[in-house]
Amino acid sequence: MNKLTFDGVKVGDTLPPLQLPPVDRTTLALFAGASGDHNPIHIDIDFARRAGMPDVFAHGMLGMAWLGRLITQWAPQSQLRRFDVRFQGITHLGNAIRCTGVVAEKLEDTRCVRIELQTTNQYGQTKIAGEALLALP
Repeated sequence: MNKLTFDGVKVGDTLPPLQLPPVDRTTLALFAGASGDHNPIHIDIDFARRAGMPDVFAHGMLGMAWLGRLITQWAPQSQLRRFDVRFQGITHLGNAIRCTGVVAEKLEDTRCVRIELQTTNQYGQTKIAGEALLALP
């Protein structure tokens, strides 16, 4: 992790992207166990099909966790002041998610930067969009 400073960051700077392997059933089962979210729509194919889905799909909070990883690989977690997302699409099995971020604004009065965040799959479909606010020394 680089030592970031408020003065050293510019609007338009990009965070190093985070490319993840395709989502598989093991990932979903491990996240269910780690998060305590055992909603069967994410781990039981029969339940998902009865609900009208072709198969299980990723937890929305798993995608948010990946964005959190993107942020904390760029700056320490202690500098995170706000983290908001909007879920815009289902992350299906086989989706290889890419997490990206760009510095959208510098707030001089608080010495914070606003980062626009996004996850997309290998087809360019946005799954999550959001933003984070980070205080930089």
